Amino acid sequence: MSDERDYPEPDEPVDAIEPAELARRLRAGEPVHLLDTRNRDEIEQWQIDAPRRTDVPYMRFQAAEVTDTVGDLVEFGDEEVIVVCAEGEASAYVAGLLEAEGVDAVNLDGGMYGWARLYESYVLSEDPLVVQYARPSSGCLAYLVVSGTEAAVVDPLRAFAGRYVEDAREHGAVLSYALDTHVHADHVSGLRELAGGGVGPVLPRPAADRGYADPVATVADGETVTVGDTTIEAVAAPGHTTGMTAYRVGDLLLTGDGLFLRRVPRPDLQEGDAAAPEYARELYRTLTERFASFDDDLRVAPGHFDPGDGTAGPFVATLGELRERLPVFGETEDAFVERITTAMGPQPANYREVIAVNLGRESVDDEAAFELELGPNNCAAGGAAAD
Repeated sequence: MSDERDYPEPDEPVDAIEPAELARRLRAGEPVHLLDTRNRDEIEQWQIDAPRRTDVPYMRFQAAEVTDTVGDLVEFGDEEVIVVCAEGEASAYVAGLLEAEGVDAVNLDGGMYGWARLYESYVLSEDPLVVQYARPSSGCLAYLVVSGTEAAVVDPLRAFAGRYVEDAREHGAVLSYALDTHVHADHVSGLRELAGGGVGPVLPRPAADRGYADPVATVADGETVTVGDTTIEAVAAPGHTTGMTAYRVGDLLLTGDGLFLRRVPRPDLQEGDAAAPEYARELYRTLTERFASFDDDLRVAPGHFDPGDGTAGPFVATLGELRERLPVFGETEDAFVERITTAMGPQPANYREVIAVNLGRESVDDEAAFELELGPNNCAAGGAAAD
């Protein structure tokens, strides 16, 4: 996605909007009109959902500048237009051209790369302290658990490894453990990066058995990791993958890709379409049998949310709410398998390479890792709960 071309500077400085402010406006339902100047294939792969969008490639503005017809490309009226590109350079120049035509145009600072670096946080619990991290660009969620002078992070992203260490320190704790719920297919895990800094990596045993290349502690169903005065209990939740494991922390169940708030996980990312029905049956048993012993008031905190539905964080719901909301809890096993295996949608971008990196079969630098995970996560199957 990176574009290393040199773009001309605007004749006059243009105003910019920070990704955090754009996220706030989108969540608040405020009028937002995005002008995306990337190429069509980039836009189709990954875009920011907004109430209004206009897609006009940068090259058309460049040609229109030569013929003095910029004002004829698009009619914007009096509304503010937020201009977007990959890294914020082409869009800054387009915003300058539009301002010269009397359009109220601002540039998204850092472009889509800046959007991908936005990482927000919410407190889910005070004792122990549980912080939920949300990445609006992809819907990825991670969790920091702090108890006394120790902390653990669940499903860390490599791109934000330093953030977890610093946040633990701000809460008077040392980050002792980094746990993954499974071998991720949509983002590069931070386990290896954090382990290099002295943080103990932990994987579910079946996940490590897929061929994890580095030394790692493992947990099986019912086993615990102690953090200060708090225990993190492993709860087997296979279906999305063989190693999918939820972690219970007090009244929170960190479900990873075992259960989402409006969807269920897809069953095809470990062994492909042919094995998807078998994995879907395992997922059905996880949700309707393995989780059956949990009370309705247990809070579910998933590994992903849907950035396109406009929901503001924190992203959490009771298991009772999900039992009423999601069709799986009222379906037969056969009906569930049929519905899910026919509604899986596109697979995550670069997912095979992401899995290889997360297992340690391939190695990439920070920039390459960041680019691998750009775009939507696509780890859920089917539509929202109403589907």
